[in-house]
Order: sequence, then structure tokens, then C-alpha cells
Amino acid sequence: MDAVSRARNADDAARGHPAVKEPRRARSLRVACGLSAWSLIAWSAVAAHAHDPRADTRPAALREVAFDQRVNEQIPLDVVFHDEGGRSVRLGEYFGVQPTILVLVYYRCRDLCPLLLDGVVRTLRAISFGAGDPYHLLVVSFDPRDTPAIAASKKADLARQYGRPGAETGWHFLTGEEAAIRSLTQAVGFHYTYDAATEQYGHAAGLVVLTPQGKIYRYMYGIEFSPRDLRLSLVEASGNKLGSVIDQVLLFCYHYDPATGKYSLLVMKVLRLAGLMTVGVLATFIIVMCLSDRRRLVDAGGGAQ
Repeated sequence: MDAVSRARNADDAARGHPAVKEPRRARSLRVACGLSAWSLIAWSAVAAHAHDPRADTRPAALREVAFDQRVNEQIPLDVVFHDEGGRSVRLGEYFGVQPTILVLVYYRCRDLCPLLLDGVVRTLRAISFGAGDPYHLLVVSFDPRDTPAIAASKKADLARQYGRPGAETGWHFLTGEEAAIRSLTQAVGFHYTYDAATEQYGHAAGLVVLTPQGKIYRYMYGIEFSPRDLRLSLVEASGNKLGSVIDQVLLFCYHYDPATGKYSLLVMKVLRLAGLMTVGVLATFIIVMCLSDRRRLVDAGGGAQ
């Protein structure tokens, strides 16, 4: 290598070109995402599947994979699953008071599902409503071969990762029979396929926020979620019973976009709010100044007597 080439390579490294070594965490995440690319491709192509099946270029085994939005639909509360302790439970047992975050995975998944669950836990760690966690986390396996023992192990691992004592009382990891699974997944628009050759499922990634009555309220897609967006979804799903004044201000300024599953800023509402705040500050200033002038006049009149 001549001196010019060595100098050019050194200059590229100084400028942050690809020759610079990636951080270990970023490299690990990239490798993990690469391993699960076939499932992520299925998720990202949901829109093409829904609008024009002829434009769907996914492998044949993944063309039925989708995550349709069925907002305001009721999930089947009478369907029976098994909790992580092996007890038979109706879905309705988890509803009535609090909103619920529903995550559909299969516990023996080696690629996409662990990334999804890790993303959910990281997001929940960034959310706090004060006293306790006033929502349920409902993780349901769509693989009828999964067992309560596997569910219990997964719950214990994630509870340790979450790190808040007592949180496991509001976390429920369920398994079920094929009929129960189909009833729930069809209700929320979750479509998946099974590859017998690899013994793996092709499926989308995301979560569903449900109201205390068990109605579908919000969808959020992917494996990483904005803590702000998930918090606002829970506040709205609770009928604004959760949250603070700041949450109400954010809900005034942000709008949920069903296409992206995210909240976007409404510039006009922000400008209106800023205008109202400006008028309020000016009005307060004028009132204070008028009262101050009046007080001085009164004091001056009293002194003249």
C-alpha cells in the first residue's frame, strides 16, 4: 500500500467512515435483527398485503402474515387459556378496571419474539404512573405446543429485567389450545403461518392496547416503542383516568396515526396552545400592573390627606 492510500485510509477513519469499528451493542443488535429478517420483512409488508396482493413480493409462506387493525372491536372475553401457574383462566378475568397491553408471541421463538419482549420491557421501564403500574401486561403464546412451565420461565426472566418489585402481579403469560388461540388472534387481526420444515412461525411484531372493557384501542408496530406513545395510549384507553395534566397537554398537541402506530405532533394545535398561553400571560401582567397602579393611587391619596 503506497503512502497516498495509507493517508486516505487514515483520513476515512478520522472522518468516521466504515473503517471505524462499530460499538459492540450496535453490532450485536444488527446481527440479531439480521437473523430475524424473514419475520421483519413479513411485518413491514403488511400494507402491501392489505392493499394489493399482486404487489406482494414476499415468499409464499409469508404472504398470509399480517397485523390488521380492528380498532373498537371486542376481544373474546369468554375464551379460556392457562396462566403461567397452569390455572385455567378466562380472558375476562383481566379486564374491568385497567387498560391492558396485549403482546402475541411464541415462547420458543429464537429470533423475533425475544427482541419484541425486550423492547416492551425497556419501554415499560421508562414509564411510571406513580403508585404501582395501573395496567395489565398480557403476553399470549400463539403456539399451542407452549406450556405453562415455559411461560413461567419467560415471565421470571422478564420480571428480573424489569426490576420493579411487585410488577409480576399485573403481568400474565398465557398458553392455550388451538381454538382459543385462533379466537383471540383473529379478533385482533393477527395472522401468522407455520413452517413445518423449520418448526418456526412467520408472524408480525407489535402490541395492542386494550380498554378496561376489552376493546381494541391502539396498535403499535415493531420491536421498539416510544415510551411517550405507549403512555399516551394507556392514558386514552383508560378514559383519561390515568396520567397527569402534562399527559392531557400532550394529548391536545399529539395525534395518533393508525398507519404508523405512532403519535405525531399537530403543529396548529401547538400554535393555538402557545397563543392561549401568551394571551394568559399578557392578561395576568396587565391585571397585576393595573392593581399595582391602583394601590399606588390609593396610597398617594391617603398621604395627601
